[in-house]
Amino acid sequence: MRGSRPRKSGRDPRYRALCVVDTNVVVSGLIDDGSKAPPARILDAMIAGRLLFLMSPELLSEYTAVLHRPAIAERHGLTAERLDGFLTELVANAVWREPPVADDAPDAGDNHLWALLAHEPSAHLVTGDRLLLRTPPSGASVLPPRDFASVFLS
Repeated sequence: MRGSRPRKSGRDPRYRALCVVDTNVVVSGLIDDGSKAPPARILDAMIAGRLLFLMSPELLSEYTAVLHRPAIAERHGLTAERLDGFLTELVANAVWREPPVADDAPDAGDNHLWALLAHEPSAHLVTGDRLLLRTPPSGASVLPPRDFASVFLS
């Protein structure tokens, strides 16, 4: 459904869009804190509760592992305690799902994303990963952060 526009209704459709936010978008948003770049805007909306997004144990584990990597931690500058608080806020604002892990993503490390999309077919995957953008699951919406932000956060 790439390129499809949200339908107008009595409520603002931007805040009803369900999405899965890939780890690369969260990392970019945290590193670009305070900027108006799309990943930072998406992350701000996640933290503020203005974005309806899915989370699973596997996705949370990936967020945690990547954000605690020394090279990434040096760039975002959060202490381990502050980072854990940040992750707790994300979980508190997320729609929690525990779908069975799929095994058909183009990269096996992304099977948990495909599982969330299979479990919630209306969800948009927001990612900067070119492989995932080029090979979306059948019938799924996979958008780069810039496109997602321009439609759902403008």
